[in-house]
Amino acid sequence: MRSYYKTWFTAFALTLALLLCIPAVAQGPSNLTVQDQTPNVPTPKPAASADDDQWHFDFTPYLWFAGVSGTVGGFGRDASVHVSPGDLLSHFHLGLMANVEARKNRLVLPLDFMWINLQAGKATPFDPGLSSVQVKSTETILAPKVGYRIVDREKVKVDALVGIRYWHLGEHLNFQPSGLFNNLSPTQNWVDGVAGGKFMFALSPKASVTVAGDAGGGGSSLDYQVAGVLGFRLCRVAILDLGWRYLYVDYQTNAPKLAVFDVHESGALLGVTFNLK
Repeated sequence: MRSYYKTWFTAFALTLALLLCIPAVAQGPSNLTVQDQTPNVPTPKPAASADDDQWHFDFTPYLWFAGVSGTVGGFGRDASVHVSPGDLLSHFHLGLMANVEARKNRLVLPLDFMWINLQAGKATPFDPGLSSVQVKSTETILAPKVGYRIVDREKVKVDALVGIRYWHLGEHLNFQPSGLFNNLSPTQNWVDGVAGGKFMFALSPKASVTVAGDAGGGGSSLDYQVAGVLGFRLCRVAILDLGWRYLYVDYQTNAPKLAVFDVHESGALLGVTFNLK
């Protein structure tokens, strides 16, 4: 099963990149510039500078193999959960993400969408009368932001960002031994205000490093994330992204605690960034 999953995942990433790279090559030599006809010469994509009055768009679909650890629960019953990324891979539980970014001059408008499905088969309940609990958690997260590019150089770019992160959280807890009121399915929605930044460094015309993070709160007591991505340019319009992402949130309703979601989520990510314009 895991071998099949890895094969499907690799095909996903390569197919997305080839969709835009192959047509450019298939046009033939008559449409190539002098630089295109010299394969050993890097072909960097012109950067959108502060004097560029055009809109630019990037679309990045990617997958996140996130493990989870922390405390989840509801209606006065909590469970300690620890699931490694390897456990999630073996059961096909994963994170699906997409990021869209629009830019004009120094204005930056990123939008991040995440759907994450997590499951622990043998979590530890804090109630001494119960032996184990199966935890299933589904997260839908939408994070629109607005930013300003405070540094816009050829090799270094820095964005300051502010926005919100909307959470929809559905949990299902199946306690053992089973009995009346031992199965709980609380659902919560909340919004956190967040602020942070993104740092982009060009290592070469074909390689770059991006480090991003934000922190805030509102509906939750604390909500923050950090991510690092290494990008390899496959062609003029596609970049392969390899990285790691860490996300933490501490959400608890006031007494009585109808919902608890105090978890750390982290794991590797793989995606493809398409420069649409």
